[in-house]
Amino acid sequence: MKIRFSFLIIFICTIGLFHAPVTAFSQVYLDPKATVDDRVNDLLSRMTLDEKIGQMVQTERSYGNVNSTITQYYLGSILSGGGSVPGNTPQSWITMYNSMQTAAMATRLKIPIIYGIDAVHGNNNVYGATIFPHNIGLGCTRDSLLVTKCTSATAMEVRAIGLNWTFSPCIAVVRDIRWGRSYEGFGETPELQKMMAAAAVKGYQGDSLGTPNHILACAKHFVGDGGTMNGINQGNTILSEADLRRIHLPGYIKAIQAGVGSVMVSFSSWNGVYCHGNKYLITDVLKGELGFSGFVVSDWEGVKYLAGDFKTAIQIAVNAGIDMYMEPSRPLDFITNLKQLVSEGSVPQSRIDDAVKRMLTVKFRLQLFENPYASTTLADSLGNNYHRSIARRAVRESQVLLKNSGGLLPLSKTIGNILVAGSKASDIGSQCGGWTITWQGSNGAITKGTTILDAIKATRGSSHVTYTSTGISTIKSDVAVVVVGETPYAEGNGDNPNPQLSTGDLSVIANIQNLGIPYVVLLISGRPIILNNVITDANAFVACWLPGTEALGITDVLFGDYDFTGKLSHTWPVSVSQEPINWGDIPYQPLFEYGYGLSTKGTAVQAIKGSGLSIFPNPVQNEFTIQSEKKGLVEVYDLVGDLKITVTVQENRGKINVSKLSKGLYILKFIPSTRDGQSEVSRFIKD
Repeated sequence: MKIRFSFLIIFICTIGLFHAPVTAFSQVYLDPKATVDDRVNDLLSRMTLDEKIGQMVQTERSYGNVNSTITQYYLGSILSGGGSVPGNTPQSWITMYNSMQTAAMATRLKIPIIYGIDAVHGNNNVYGATIFPHNIGLGCTRDSLLVTKCTSATAMEVRAIGLNWTFSPCIAVVRDIRWGRSYEGFGETPELQKMMAAAAVKGYQGDSLGTPNHILACAKHFVGDGGTMNGINQGNTILSEADLRRIHLPGYIKAIQAGVGSVMVSFSSWNGVYCHGNKYLITDVLKGELGFSGFVVSDWEGVKYLAGDFKTAIQIAVNAGIDMYMEPSRPLDFITNLKQLVSEGSVPQSRIDDAVKRMLTVKFRLQLFENPYASTTLADSLGNNYHRSIARRAVRESQVLLKNSGGLLPLSKTIGNILVAGSKASDIGSQCGGWTITWQGSNGAITKGTTILDAIKATRGSSHVTYTSTGISTIKSDVAVVVVGETPYAEGNGDNPNPQLSTGDLSVIANIQNLGIPYVVLLISGRPIILNNVITDANAFVACWLPGTEALGITDVLFGDYDFTGKLSHTWPVSVSQEPINWGDIPYQPLFEYGYGLSTKGTAVQAIKGSGLSIFPNPVQNEFTIQSEKKGLVEVYDLVGDLKITVTVQENRGKINVSKLSKGLYILKFIPSTRDGQSEVSRFIKD
C-alpha cells in the first residue's frame, strides 16, 4: 500500500512536469515569444462582448471610483484631461497609474490599460517638467531633427511619471490665425506638416513601438481642423476633396509612414459633415486607402454631437470607424448603449472585433502585457538639464527677427543699463501659454523655469538691469527690452476675431517711447497678431511665440551668442481683414510673408520659391541690393497700392534707393522677365 501510494505521487508529479510548459503557454496571448498577430487573435477569441466593449472605452482619472470601474467593466484606457493630476510629483502619478493597472490585472483576462495625456509641448501637466516651445515656434526652426529631439525628451518625461501615451503631435495645417489652437500646429503649409509630423512621431515612439523610454503617439485632429471658416474652433471646413487632400492630408500620410499608433478624430466638420461620423474619411481613406493599422480615438465627448440621442450617436460613430471612445463622464452609458446596438444588429460584431483587435495590437507592441506597471527608474529625467538644453536650443532657433533698425541687435553684453519692461518679462506662465499645468494655462510662477527677465539678468548681470512692469522708470537706461503679448488660452477660449495687443501692453510701449531710448519689442504669442504702428515705431522686433521654460534661448540670440535663424511658419497679416491669408494666395500682400526672417549678420532674407529672390538692406546708404536667379523688374508700392519706385534687375543684380521714401511699410514686387517666371512679393520698412 505504501509502495503503491509513492508510485502514484511520483506518477502525478511526472505528469505535472511534462505538462507545466504547455499549461504556461496554452494561452498564446500570454506568450511573449508568440507573434503579435497570434497573441491578438488568441486573446480576441477568449473575450466576451462585455470585455470587448470595455476595451473600447476610455474615461477620465477623476471619474467616480475609477479603479472599481476598470475591474467591473474591463475598461481599456484612462486619461487625464488638461490639469487633471493626482498630486503633481512623479511618485504620485506612478502610484495612481499602478493602482489602476492593479485593477486591470484583477479582471479575468488581465488586459492592461493604456493611459493617455496631453503632453503636447513637454510633459506639460506636470510641475517641474521641461516645457518646450509650442509647435508654431518649432515650425519656424525648419529643423525636423530638433523636433525629434524635443519629442524624444518629452516621451522620456512622460515615462518618468509612469504613463505611455500622448495625444500629440497636432499636425493641423492652420489657415486662419483667429483660431484659438493656431499655436498647436507647425504652420500654415502642408510642407511644414510633412516635414515635422514624421519627426515628431519618431521622437515619441522611437524606432518602433515598445522601444524603451518611448511612448505611443497620436496624430490629430483628423482631418481639416485648421481650415475651419473664420478660424472657429470645432467649426466647418469648406473645401473640395482635392483641396482637403492637398492641404490637410499630407502630414497624416507622413505620420502613418512613420508608424504612428493612434489617430484622433477632429471635432470639426468637412462640408457640413461632422468628422466623428464621417465613415468615408475614417474607414475608407484613413484605414483603407492610407493603410493606417493603429486605432482611432474620439476627442473629448466627441460622439454625443452626432445625434440628438446618445445611442444613435454611438451607432453612427462606431460604424464610421472610431475604435476608442473618450467618455470622461458617461462611460457606463456608452457601454450599455453599444451592447444594445450589437444585440440589435445595428452595429455588427465584426466592427467591434476590428476596433478591439487594433487596440490590442498596439498594447502588445508596447509590451504592456509583459510590463504593465510603471517603473520609478526614470523619475530623475523629469526636467533634467539635458532636456532643458534641448528646449533652450529649440527656443533660440524659433525666434524670428522681424525688424532690426540701425543694427540695434545684437545687444552688447557690456552695454550700460538695460530697462526691461512689461509684466510678461517676469511671467513663466505667459511664456508657456495654454496646455501648461492646466488646460488653459495661466499667468504667474506656475512651474520651474527661467523667465525672460531672469535670462537678461543672467546674461548682462543683475546690477545692470532695471525692471518695470509699466514701462515707467526714472532710472537712466541705454536701451529697453519690452515684453508684451497674449494671455494664455487653449482651444475655443483662444478664438479671437481680431488678435492684437491689449491696451495695457500698448501703454507700456508708449511709456518706453516717452523715455527716448532705443527699444526692442519681444512678442509672446501663440500666433501672428495685428501690429499696426507697433512694428513701425520699434527699433527692433522679435516674434518669440510661446517659448516655454527656457528663456535663455531668447537671450542667446538677443545678445549675439547665436544669430537669428527662425523663419515665419505663418503669413503675418497687415490687418485682420486679410484673414485667412496664406502663402500662394492671389493677391498676397501681407505685412511679412511666410518664411520671412532677418539675421543680425546682414545675410539675405531668402524668398521661399520661384526666382530665389534675395534682399540685402544697406541702411547706411539708404538702399537695398536685389539679387535674383533671373532678370526682371522690381516695383515698390506703398500700402495704398501706389507705385513709388521701378528698378530693372540686370545680370541678376539691382539696387533700390529708398532715401526719398517717407517712413513706413512698403511692398516690394519682383517680376521676372521670362514668361514662365513667377512674381514674388516681399516687404520692407523705411525708418
